[in-house]
Amino acid sequence: MARQLNMDTVRQNFWKEEYLREKMLRCEWYRKYGSMVKAKQKAKAAARLPLKLPTLYPKAPLSPPPAPKSAPSKAPSPVPEAPFEAEMYPVPPATRALLYEGISHDFQGRYRYLNTRKLDMPETRYLFPITTNFMYGWQLGPPVKQELVSCKMCRIESFFRKNGAFALLDPRDLAL
Repeated sequence: MARQLNMDTVRQNFWKEEYLREKMLRCEWYRKYGSMVKAKQKAKAAARLPLKLPTLYPKAPLSPPPAPKSAPSKAPSPVPEAPFEAEMYPVPPATRALLYEGISHDFQGRYRYLNTRKLDMPETRYLFPITTNFMYGWQLGPPVKQELVSCKMCRIESFFRKNGAFALLDPRDLAL
């Protein structure tokens, strides 16, 4: 059985015009909005790049008072000091040795090193707070465990309202 093509000259011209009209619309749209689309794509690409924050260096210690000059000596050549690059204190050798003992799969090696390092307070690991989140725990001290001295019934009686959910508040129920 032969396939019917229902395509005559009129229909062929229709599709040709439709194709050209779409092509012109696309060209017109690109001419009008193409530069904005490229700018947005560049902005998105720039936003995906990692943000490089500036390094904050610790404050330099005060310089010692000048020594009295008794005899002229050679002037030392000015040596430019390299900026302090480290953010952390050096790791103690005993802790660093944990890295090379065993493998993490057996809870040794890097696993044990990281867990040991995690137990240190941030002040002993870092020279200064790196992020603002460090400020919450910076120089907080060791955790103090406080014992709860109240009984369960005391907590229940002080937690729930005594005069119903929708009643007017009693002055004794308000925390001041």
